[in-house]
Amino acid sequence: MEIINQSKNQVTYTADEAYKESLVYFKGDDLAARVWVNKYALKDSYGSIFEKNPDDMHRRIASEVASIEQRYANPLSEDEIFELIKDFKYIIPQGSPMTGIGNPYQIASLSNCFVIGNDGDSDSYGGIMKIDQEQVQLMKRRGGVGHDLSHIRPKGSPVKNSALTSTGIVPFMERFSNSTREVAQDGRRGALMLSVAIKHPDSEDFIDAKMEQGKVTGANVSVRIDDAFMKAVEAGKTYQQQYPIESANPLYKKDIDPSVLWKKIVHNAWRSAEPGILFWDTIIRESVPDCYADLGYKTVSTNPCGEIPLCPYDSCRLLAINLFSYVDQPFTAKASFNWELFKKHIHAAQRIMDDIIDLELEKIDAILQKITDDPEDEELKRTEKNLWLNIQTKANEGRRTGIGITAEGDMLAAMGLRYGSDEGSEFAIEIHKIIAIEAYRASVNMAKERGAFSIFDAEREKNNPFILRLKEADAKLYYEMLEHGRRNIALLTIAPTGTTSLMSQTSSGIEPVFLPVYKRRRKVNPNDKEVRVDFVDEVGDSWEEYVVFHHRFKQWMEVNGKDLTKNYTQKELDELVALSPYYKATSNDVDYLKKVKMQGAIQKWIDHSISVTINMPADVTEEVVGELYMEAWKSGCKGVTVYRDGSRSGVLIANTENKPEAEDENTTLDFPTTRPTVLEADVVRFQNSKDKWIAFIGLIEGKPYEIFTGFADDEDGILIPRWVNDGVIIKNRDADGGSRYDFQYKNKRGHKTTIEGLSYKFNPEYWNYAKLISSTLRHGMAIEKVVDLINSLQLDEAINTWKNGVARALKRYVPDGTEAKKQQCQNCNSTNLHYQEGCLTCKDCGSSKCG
Repeated sequence: MEIINQSKNQVTYTADEAYKESLVYFKGDDLAARVWVNKYALKDSYGSIFEKNPDDMHRRIASEVASIEQRYANPLSEDEIFELIKDFKYIIPQGSPMTGIGNPYQIASLSNCFVIGNDGDSDSYGGIMKIDQEQVQLMKRRGGVGHDLSHIRPKGSPVKNSALTSTGIVPFMERFSNSTREVAQDGRRGALMLSVAIKHPDSEDFIDAKMEQGKVTGANVSVRIDDAFMKAVEAGKTYQQQYPIESANPLYKKDIDPSVLWKKIVHNAWRSAEPGILFWDTIIRESVPDCYADLGYKTVSTNPCGEIPLCPYDSCRLLAINLFSYVDQPFTAKASFNWELFKKHIHAAQRIMDDIIDLELEKIDAILQKITDDPEDEELKRTEKNLWLNIQTKANEGRRTGIGITAEGDMLAAMGLRYGSDEGSEFAIEIHKIIAIEAYRASVNMAKERGAFSIFDAEREKNNPFILRLKEADAKLYYEMLEHGRRNIALLTIAPTGTTSLMSQTSSGIEPVFLPVYKRRRKVNPNDKEVRVDFVDEVGDSWEEYVVFHHRFKQWMEVNGKDLTKNYTQKELDELVALSPYYKATSNDVDYLKKVKMQGAIQKWIDHSISVTINMPADVTEEVVGELYMEAWKSGCKGVTVYRDGSRSGVLIANTENKPEAEDENTTLDFPTTRPTVLEADVVRFQNSKDKWIAFIGLIEGKPYEIFTGFADDEDGILIPRWVNDGVIIKNRDADGGSRYDFQYKNKRGHKTTIEGLSYKFNPEYWNYAKLISSTLRHGMAIEKVVDLINSLQLDEAINTWKNGVARALKRYVPDGTEAKKQQCQNCNSTNLHYQEGCLTCKDCGSSKCG
C-alpha cells in the first residue's frame, strides 16, 4: 500500500466542513457538492481533506499548468489559467487530470484512457499473462483500459501443450474481467473494454459471453465490424471468417451466413445494451495516427467508453469545453454564440492539454521511480517497469490529446434550437467543425514554438480523409501544417462527462437533457405552520410535493419571467415544458435515426471518436435496432451503442406502465432451475453487537443465488483466514447420499483449501432460514425485496442478530439507484430513498445508512 506523509503545516478540513463550503459554492446543489468532495477534493490516504471547495482545486491545477507554461514561449499565467477553469465555466479537465494534477498524495497517472497489446500479436500463455498483469498495473494507477482479443487462436485450434487444443477467446475474457473486478479504484471498480474482430471465428462466442451466467461481468464488450461484413449483411451474401484475421494465408477459414451473426448482435444489444459496435474500417480509414502504423501507431482497440481508439501503450488525457458558456443572452430572442471567445478558448484548451502531457510525463517518472524503489525482485518488477517505459515513449513521441465538449444539449436550447431538429444539428456540426479547425491551428502554432511531435511526416498524412477535410475547410491552416508540422498526433474526442456535467450543472457531453423537470415528495408534519400538505397517503402520513428543475431549464424560466416558487400541477409543468426549447428534446424524445445521422456528421470533425448512447423506448423492436445500426454505418459513425429503456438493471428507468413483463429489471429470468454444481462465491464478514458473523454468498452473473451464514472465528463456527474474500461453493454428496455444500478457496501459495459441509458448521435454525432465503433468491426476487422480506421476519432476539447481518450482507448487491420502497429517512423523514453501494441514501437530505 502506498502512503505518502502529509504536510504537518497544511490546513485540513473535515468532510462535513468541505461539504458545507462546497454547498455554498454550488448554490445549494447537494449532489454536485457531494460528488466534488467524494471524488475530486485533494485528500491523503488517511482521509484528511486539503481543499474546502473547487476554487482551491482550480487554483492547484492552474499553478501546476502555469509551471509548465513557463518552459515555453508566450506563457499563460496562473491567473489566466485559473480564470479559464474556475467555476467549471469554460474549460474543464476531466477525471484523472482533475484529481491528479498537483496531487502529492498519490502516485497515479493523469491519463483517462489506455490501450495495451502484444507486439507480434502473441497468443501464448506468456503473452496473455503479460496483458493481464499490465491491465492490473494500469488500473491501480486509476486508468481505464482496453485491449483486443482477435490475436487469440480460435477454440479447437491445435496447440503444442498438454491441452492439445485451444480453449478459444471466452475463458480469457473471463480472466481479464475478473482481474478488473479485483482492482478497486478509489472506491470504484476498474473499467475495461474487450473487443474482437467480427472476422474472428470465435466472434459469436464473444458476442454471447456476457449473456451467459456469471461471465464477463467486469468488462464492456464491443465487436469490430468491417465494411465487408456490413455489405454482406446488406446484400445477403456469405462472409468469410478466418484466423489469423489479417493473414493472406490463414490457418483456418470458414464461410458463414452473416445475417445470423448480425441478428444475434442486434438481439443481444436490444436485450442488454451490449455488445457495442465499432465500425473498424471507418476508424482505421479516418485515423490520423494510423498513418504511422508501421512506427507503432496501429489502432487495435478503444478505451472503455469507446471515444478514444488507440494503439498499444498509448494513452490520452481528456478535457471538456463547456459549450453553454459561449451563448450570450441565453434563452432570449437575442441569443447569440460568441465565436470569437470560443475560438480563443479552443487555443487555450489545446495549450493546456499539451501542458498536461508534460505533467503526465512527470507522473510517469514518479511511477518509474516508485517501481525502482520497491524492494521486490527485479524480475517481478520487469513487466510493470516495461509497461510504463512503453507508455512514456508513446506519450512523449505522439503527444496525443483529447479535447471534447459538454453541455451540447443546453447550448442548443439556450440558442433556441431544438436538439435533433435539422437546424439544431446543422448548428452542432458547425460547432465541432470550428473546434477541429481551431484546435489543429493551435497545435500548428505550438509546433512553431515548442516543436512538432517527433515523428510528424506530412507525406504520410497527405491522403488521410480527416486531414483532407481540414485542407478543404482551411487551406491556409493545411499549408502551415505542411511547413511547421503539428504538436500533437491526434487531438479531438467527445467523451461522456458524467460527474463533470453535475458540477458544471449542465447537460452531459453531446447528449440531450434527460429530463428538464420532475417532481419529488417529502414527508412533513401537518401541524407545522410553515409546511404545505399536498398529499395524504393511505396510512394518513402527510407529504409536500416539490418540483426539481434542471439547472438550465430553471435559468430559462427566470429569463422568461416564469414563477420559480409556484407549486405547479403536473398539467402546468407539462404546459411549461411545451413552451421551452427543451420540448420534445429530451433523451427519450429525440428521434434516434436523426440522432445517429447527427453523430455521423459530427464524427467527420472528430479525429478520435464519440461516446454517445442512442436511447430507445422499451417497446422498440429488434428490427428497428438493426436499422439504426445500419444507418450508423452508412452515416460515418465510428461506433454506436443503444440503450432500450428497461434493458439493463441498475440504470435509471423512465417512468412507464408499459414495461414488458419478461424484461422487468427486478426479475432474473435466466437463473437455472437446477442448482449448478459449482458457484462463484463472495465471503462477507460483519459484526452485530459483540458477535462476529460470516456469510458465503453463491453468485450467478454476479447476482446472489444462495446464502449461508453463521458465527465466524469461533469454536462453534467457521475458522477461515481474514484475507479470504472469495472462492467457490461446491454441491457434493455425503456417503449416505445426502447433499453437502463445501466452500473452497485458494491459499496464498495457490493451493486449494476446502471447508467441508457448511451445513454442519452453522446452527440448524440459521441453516433452515438460509434455505428459505436462498429459495427466494433462486426464483429471481429482486434483492431489495429479499432484504425487505428478511427485515419483516418476526424472530426472537437471539436470531434477530443473524437476521440483521444477512440483510446487511445482501444489501451490497442491490443495484445502485434502486428505489427503496416503504422506508423513510431517519434524518428528514423523506421516503425518497435509494440504494448506493449497499447503503440506503436519502435523495433529499443526502444522509446515508449502511447498517
